[in-house]
Amino acid sequence: MSVNTQDMEIVHRVLRRESRLLMELVAAVTPGDTARAKVIAGHFRVYRLGLRNHHEGEDELLWPPLLSRVDLEADIVLRMQAQHERIAATLTRLDAAVPAWEATAGADERDTLVAALSEHRAVLLAHLDDEEATLLPLAAKHITRQEWASLGDHLVNNTPRLTLLTLFGAAMEDANPAERAAVLSRLAAPTRVLWHVVGRPRYARHIRRVRG
Repeated sequence: MSVNTQDMEIVHRVLRRESRLLMELVAAVTPGDTARAKVIAGHFRVYRLGLRNHHEGEDELLWPPLLSRVDLEADIVLRMQAQHERIAATLTRLDAAVPAWEATAGADERDTLVAALSEHRAVLLAHLDDEEATLLPLAAKHITRQEWASLGDHLVNNTPRLTLLTLFGAAMEDANPAERAAVLSRLAAPTRVLWHVVGRPRYARHIRRVRG
């Protein structure tokens, strides 16, 4: 009962990169530039949905079977649950700060949002580092391949198709050639065609618009 958890590390790479870029992009918006603020806020919502679905999948599909199969290591799983709650609290703050800034692109609202993004990123990074060091080795030993695959299915089933293409592009952006090949090999042939014909150019346009 051993699974390859490399795809989780690819997802975490995206979260690390985008949580940093969101802070930088918001901080760079000229006060009053609501058009630019709207673009960045839209990108935040894509990030927000991807993170929510990623964590909901773990909450519903990963923690319960792990807790039923481990004994002394149960504290690791419980710590992951507590960290998810702390991350959720930072997202609640962001859910208020993003619309307030988007509406006016005001300097005060920008600074409030950057502070909220900084807090979110600090809590998130602590969780990702801990999860990779302690939880993923545990999952590799105690989770079946089918259970692991259900995490990806949860994301697919709870994400609009076009948003899913954007999230997939984000994952492919910093993946090395071997990682890209491994991920693409697990897709059905029609889905691979959809990615190459529609998804990849669409993601490139999205990123040019967001990052300027």
